[in-house]
Amino acid sequence: MPRSTDRQTDPTAVSASLAAEAALLEGRLILLREAIDTVDARIDAVSEALRRLQHSVAGPADGKPRKARRATPGPARR
Repeated sequence: MPRSTDRQTDPTAVSASLAAEAALLEGRLILLREAIDTVDARIDAVSEALRRLQHSVAGPADGKPRKARRATPGPARR
């Protein structure tokens, strides 16, 4: 009884196809890891900038509260 020709697979062709797909996936994985590293570095930079900003706004180190300052006088209210 002959085998169906539409379901015949060559093990060598299947192996080559799987190897090619694995190489493609490995390349994508490398790109994704690089993108994750870039995002991590940006998160670290923004976190550090926010910490510096928070410390600069937090007030003097002696613990005394800052006096509220008005940058420009506002219009007189009635």
